[in-house]
Parts: sequence; C-alpha cells; structure tokens
Amino acid sequence: MYLGELSGLKLGKATRDAFGDALRALGEKYPDVVVVDGDVGNSTRTEVFAKAFPDRAINVGIAESNMVSVAGGLAGAGKTPVVASFACFLMCNAYDQIRMSVAFPGLNVKLVGSHAGISIGEDGPSQMGIEDVSLACSLPGVAVIVPADAIAAAAATEAMLQYQGPVYLRLGRPKVAEVYKHGCHFEIGKAQTVREGDDATVIANGLMVAAALDAAELLKREGVSVRVIDMATVKPIDEEAILKAARETGRLVVAEEHLAHGGLGSCVASVASRIAPVPMAFVNLGDGFAESGDPDGLLVKYGLTPEAIVEAVRKVR
Repeated sequence: MYLGELSGLKLGKATRDAFGDALRALGEKYPDVVVVDGDVGNSTRTEVFAKAFPDRAINVGIAESNMVSVAGGLAGAGKTPVVASFACFLMCNAYDQIRMSVAFPGLNVKLVGSHAGISIGEDGPSQMGIEDVSLACSLPGVAVIVPADAIAAAAATEAMLQYQGPVYLRLGRPKVAEVYKHGCHFEIGKAQTVREGDDATVIANGLMVAAALDAAELLKREGVSVRVIDMATVKPIDEEAILKAARETGRLVVAEEHLAHGGLGSCVASVASRIAPVPMAFVNLGDGFAESGDPDGLLVKYGLTPEAIVEAVRKVR
C-alpha cells in the first residue's frame, strides 16, 4: 500500500521526474535558464534539459561547492542558473558556498535538492537529506519549497523560475500519490487546503500530504473531522493559513519527512506560538539518522505513516 491509497489517490510520478520534464518544457520560454549539475543528471533528471539544450547545461563533476560557485557567477552575469544534486550533497557539502556565493549577495540561483528524505531507501543514511530544509531555511532570503506531488512539482518549477531571488526546491525519488489530480495553482508563500475539517488541522508537505489525507480518512470513521493543509512553501511561510487553522480548528499537527529541528514543524510552531497558541503535535524523524532499507519499511519504522498522524491528532484532542 502506498501513501494516498486510503484516500483513493492514484499513484503518479516522482517529483524529481516532474521537475525534469517541466524544466525541459520551460526551456524555450525561459532562454536565460542554465543548468549546472554535479554529475548526477540522470538522477536529478536535469539530463532531460541537457539533451534538449546542450549549450545551456554544465556538468561540473562531483564537485558541489564548485558547482554552486559557478552558478553564482552565472547569476551575476544575468543568467538564471538551476543547480541540481542530491539534497544532502547540495545543502551539506556546499553550504558555505551557498551562504557566501548565493544567499549573502541575494543572487537569482535556483537550488534543487533531489533524493531528499529517508524514502530513497536502500541508498542509506549517507545519501539521505534529512536536515536540508533546516539548513536552507537558516539562510537569509532563501525561499524553501517542498511540493506534495508531481503536478505541484511541475508548477513549483515554473514558480521558482519566475521568482526573483534564491530558491531551494526539495524533490523526492519515489513515485507519489496525485494529490492535485485536477491541477495545481502554485504560488510561493501560499498554502493550499486540500481537505476541509473542523476538529483539528494537519499541516504537511512532501509525501506526508498524502499520508495526512489518509489519516483524515481514518479519523473520519471515528467521527473526527480533520482539515489538511499542504504547506509546500516552508519559507516564506503562510502565517495567515496557520492562524486561520488554529482559530477555526483549535489543534494543529505538523507532519514532514525531515528531522524534528528546523523544518516545517519548527516554522509552524514559531508562528503559532506567537499569534495563535494551540495544542500541537509533530510527526517527523525525531533526532536521529535512519538506515538503509526498503522505502516503505523505513517509513513505517520511523513513524511517517497515516497511523502515526492519527495518533498525533488523538494526542491534541
């Protein structure tokens, strides 16, 4: 069973695949876009763009820090560089270069971290980006996006290219449920309510949006009405959506495929504690590394399931 199946959602493409296809399709529309990849274009799917626009694609090899510095130079020359690698390689290996060559000067660089979270499975903890959102959010002026499905990822790709300033886009390896089967109007800084409810609100992003919808379906059987909000933009976060949910449902649960500290949960709690304090609970990876294994098995072992969200909702009621 995949996340979203309980809600009747169809299994769609991976967000990394949607990004690659969208970038290729947008290549003509945005002639200033240049792709810079760290020798993993077959995984990040930037190879789709590179094959269509070979004179606008640069492979710097396994040298993430240099990759970011090259992108900074391209942005300074008026291009729109899209820098792609695994989330952990990009945000952990090249953090200082991102800080000094992108964030500090506020350059128009688009940072794309693929293979994020523990759902990459057998590749193991050395390649699992589980602290990337926290690192990206800590950089002044950097927008941070975690789309829920392939449709949202494609829309987020264009929104990212239109946005003036540095952006971090987090993508996943596995296929995910189609949350937005009827289309997605994506706007950076705006959350989307994907299910209405009155008794509690689950705020999620990435593949945990589908898990939240499954949890809401399970709780419906108990007579509990749960609102589900897709907070795809972690920064700048939609404070109005958090305030509205807190006031109208009185309870918040935050679910994410990330460590407990510094991710979506921390950002939502910071807002809620300041403007609308209500009982809260969190579903995340806690404070530890995962291990190599089957992706579905890892999600179960580390508590990233609809059932874990159900228990979290029960705790705050």
